[in-house]
Amino acid sequence: MKIHKELFDRQWVRITLSLCAAVLFYVCLSHINLLFIAIGQIWKVTYPVFIGLVIAYILNPLVRLIRKSLLRGMKRPKAAWGASVAVTIILVIVLLVLLLVALIPQVIKSIGEFMGNIGLYVEQLDGLLNNLTHSASQHNIDVSGITSFGQKILDTISTYLTKNSGGVLGTVQVVGSGVMNGVIGFILSIYFLLDKERLMKGAGRFNRLIMSEKHFNEGFVFWSRCNDICTRFIGFDIIDGLIIGLANCVFMMIAGMPYNALISVVVGVTNLAPTFGPLVGAVIGAFILLLVNPWYALAFLIFTICLQTVDGYILKPKLFGGTLGVPGLWILICIIVFGRMWGVAGILLSIPLAAILDFIYHDYILTRLQRRHAKSGAADGNVRPGTGRDGEDDGEKRQ
Repeated sequence: MKIHKELFDRQWVRITLSLCAAVLFYVCLSHINLLFIAIGQIWKVTYPVFIGLVIAYILNPLVRLIRKSLLRGMKRPKAAWGASVAVTIILVIVLLVLLLVALIPQVIKSIGEFMGNIGLYVEQLDGLLNNLTHSASQHNIDVSGITSFGQKILDTISTYLTKNSGGVLGTVQVVGSGVMNGVIGFILSIYFLLDKERLMKGAGRFNRLIMSEKHFNEGFVFWSRCNDICTRFIGFDIIDGLIIGLANCVFMMIAGMPYNALISVVVGVTNLAPTFGPLVGAVIGAFILLLVNPWYALAFLIFTICLQTVDGYILKPKLFGGTLGVPGLWILICIIVFGRMWGVAGILLSIPLAAILDFIYHDYILTRLQRRHAKSGAADGNVRPGTGRDGEDDGEKRQ
């Protein structure tokens, strides 16, 4: 060790190591494309494993709930956990089968009808725009800008559908690959859930070996709080999306609107994304109904505005409680930043990530800065003996 220390103290050794590090850094930058290609290949191989981890993470709260409620009488913990995982998997499979049987045929039928009638809908809307232009010209009102914009949109839609009508095979291949990865990930999630205790113990043992006891306890508290925020948000966000989708379905059934299943699925899924998600769902649903009947689109937009108002001011605060106590500007910034970094996944997780960053700032960064400021103030003699942190006299506090 002494020889190594004396060797590193020599100037030519330090210069050589610095030059080697600079050359290595330059080589890495000049071949950065190969690094991204390697990362992409690794991601393709490990993608099902990542899906399995995500599914296991989402199902874990349900497994724990079943363990504590339905199977709390079982004495053997390992057997009780395995039975809870089995009950959860059976329940999820039954719900998926019911969803596929009840919903998927209706969605496929709606998509088929819509694609088959798209030409007729475009012609009807084109005639409506011409009638609108004619009626407005009789009253000396110029709406040519609006109608020309509508014509451009219709032409774009017709051209896109014509050019991409032969891409069905590619779409089927992509969907098939996604379904296969989902099935593999679901199978892996079962093993992750069954081996959860062993995996957690192994990770905890490793962290205890590389970290001090203080840092380990602080890290445990930090990750426990992050896990609580994420699990609560994911669970309640799914429940909120289901409620919004069902409410939209009931409204469209009562109003006798077409493409009920298709639009309700779009509305429920897009509602999972914060802030911009409901707007996207409203625009897609209104556009589909606009091609059929403009009055349907108007009624749908009015109902969506009322529904999102109730959801934003009543339903979401009741479901999420104090988990989402984050300023709206902070959430909007996180949506933009994480959306650009990770796409749709970043948008979906922007609210829990914003909540995590918010409590990191308040509970860690701000608290440590206050402690450092208090220590520096005490060292400089700014805090008088016999006074508290706010400068109040201890005698006054006791009174």
